[in-house]
Amino acid sequence: MKVYLLSLGAGLLVGIVYSLLNVRSPAPPVIALVGLLGILVGEQLIPFAKTLMNKEPAAVSWIHQIKPHMFGHLPKGGDSIVGVHQAEARMEDHS
Repeated sequence: MKVYLLSLGAGLLVGIVYSLLNVRSPAPPVIALVGLLGILVGEQLIPFAKTLMNKEPAAVSWIHQIKPHMFGHLPKGGDSIVGVHQAEARMEDHS
């Protein structure tokens, strides 16, 4: 989470510098970002519907398909990567 906050802070700093220099940002407008979010969500509708049609719990689709694709793996530091692998192995054992 710290990496995401640092990234946001860096973006804010660059935005302030752009504003001071009266330069427009090359970033897409908010409407384009909302469209990208729609694409991400839309990609998950069919796999999610298949999960529901197979009468599997919605959590199965969330854990194995939607969450990894939409959010990726959150950055971890040091030894906590080992903990993540152990947690994934436990989840697979319970499946």
